[in-house]
Amino acid sequence: MRDLTGKVVWAIGSGTGIGASGAELLAADGARVILSGRRREPLEEMVTRIEEAGGEAYAESLDIADGEAVAALGAALIERFGRLDIMLNSAAINVPNREWANYEAASWDKLIDIDVKGALYCMAAVLPQMRRQRDGLIINISSWAGRYDSAIGGVAYTAAKRAMMALTTNVNLEDGRNGIRACAICPAEVATPLIDKRAEPVPEAVKARMLKPIDLGETILFVARMPASVCVNEILISPTWNRAYVGNDEPEELLS
Repeated sequence: MRDLTGKVVWAIGSGTGIGASGAELLAADGARVILSGRRREPLEEMVTRIEEAGGEAYAESLDIADGEAVAALGAALIERFGRLDIMLNSAAINVPNREWANYEAASWDKLIDIDVKGALYCMAAVLPQMRRQRDGLIINISSWAGRYDSAIGGVAYTAAKRAMMALTTNVNLEDGRNGIRACAICPAEVATPLIDKRAEPVPEAVKARMLKPIDLGETILFVARMPASVCVNEILISPTWNRAYVGNDEPEELLS
């Protein structure tokens, strides 16, 4: 497995949830981690947590829907650290009203701005440096909805994650020859704060059967530690009790 000591990681959407777990484990494995997200407070809390565990981390606030801001921060990080080895993109939102019958132009536009255009901006910010290095890894957190139609995820989110799959695949298509690898990790339901933004509250007992952020953190670490000669193109991961298969057919004791 690859030694991550000293590797420079830009972890986007890493204040909470999947991104935070991934960043924490990468730092614990020796990487130097820059944490980015819209809210500074959780980023600083994560920096403190990582540093107290003996790791190295920095907080840089960022709205990835702002393409100029993404490009500027990417350039500043390259200037500061001299390289960028791994970009982890876990930034995403969803909307409460997810069906065509409840279409809301403004909220759906915001979702596309962050989940699709934001991912594009972040990848565009790191790829030139990775080409110069002839080495680099991009890890995008996609979704089960990126591979399968999902009533749970909704129309706009499913479309956004399908787009992320194309963005990821085309990095490997164009830049594998330059030593760059991209991986789309596609989890089914994960018990993150995003779950609480659904129009219909999810029972705690149901959340307990979902994937946990640490499960995805371990998956991210697995991909990051693969040798540079290995490209993990995609990982499709779900809880054993996968509602994409069983629907809401939960045992009565879970729903009580």
